[in-house]
Amino acid sequence: MKKKYQNGFFIFGIAVLLIMTTQLDFAQVWAGLQRAGYWFLAVIALWFFLYMFNTAAWYIIIRSQEQPRITGPENRNGTCGASADAAGDNGNNRRVSYWWLYKITVSGFALNYATPGGLMGGEPYRIMSLSPKIGTERASSSVILYAMTHIFSHFWFWILSIVIYILTQEVNMAMGIMLTAVGAFCVTAIWFFIKGYKKGITVRCMSLVSHFPLIRRRAQRFFENHREQLAGIDRQIATLHNQNPRTFVTAVGLELACRVISALEIFFILLVIMPDANYLQCILILAFTSLFANMLFFLPLQLGGREGGFLMSAKGLAMTASSGIFVALLVRLRELIWTAIGLTLIKFDRNMK
Repeated sequence: MKKKYQNGFFIFGIAVLLIMTTQLDFAQVWAGLQRAGYWFLAVIALWFFLYMFNTAAWYIIIRSQEQPRITGPENRNGTCGASADAAGDNGNNRRVSYWWLYKITVSGFALNYATPGGLMGGEPYRIMSLSPKIGTERASSSVILYAMTHIFSHFWFWILSIVIYILTQEVNMAMGIMLTAVGAFCVTAIWFFIKGYKKGITVRCMSLVSHFPLIRRRAQRFFENHREQLAGIDRQIATLHNQNPRTFVTAVGLELACRVISALEIFFILLVIMPDANYLQCILILAFTSLFANMLFFLPLQLGGREGGFLMSAKGLAMTASSGIFVALLVRLRELIWTAIGLTLIKFDRNMK
């Protein structure tokens, strides 16, 4: 990635992070940290491992796109290179290191957290970082595939949480209606994503965007100028689902496992104030909070959305409001810390390739 773009991502992210940090009540934060003690360190450490799941899902997607050369011997490290067409428009096919990709993953999520609209920040950064190694087309398709897989796993996580709620909680009529509505929404979204995996999604999305009144001309011009590249990206997206079903299932499974295991964060925090905390309840709290927060995707770091979600989910599970506030505070602090780590890693790109 060019230095000016790297600096642009870094400066933008730091500026937003500083603005969000000023919204904290530092006295409340210090009191929360004193109360949590070493459990907060466990929460910070947990996300080091959770990002490994995210990186692994993206890594196997990239590896699944590799194709052997039609002619020529293997390279020195014993691996077959990809053809220029498979590698993208610049023909690069350098081996992508898992730990370099881990750095890009953490930085990408940091930019997503700090950017209104979520995927508007991290995904361009990932594509621009990965393109010099494997080409723009493959980098774009792998990033789109990973973003689709990441979102796809959320819908399965919400479906799983509905099942857990029905099996472990008392369901009244109002809750039954809400669970039915959420379940119908998730099933519809899963169907949409499966169709997108089978036939590709970029051409369809660009065709749809080209009909929006305010951006119609620019979108149509972009679509016409990049039709072949977009079609190539769609072919690679369809290939993962149609020709590599095991890779597809593995990537989704890793992302879903990450969602379930990340409930340990809430579990660790609740143990400070509730020694009898229930892990299944933590999964339900995470599911409701993430659903509510994603409805407010246009806010940086989903400010207010997560806090409101924690409060409402705590109340719905017969927990005190103070418990919800305590969990929300420490989760928000963890997000800020890992966002700062991810933004800092942007400046260490050369040292970690």
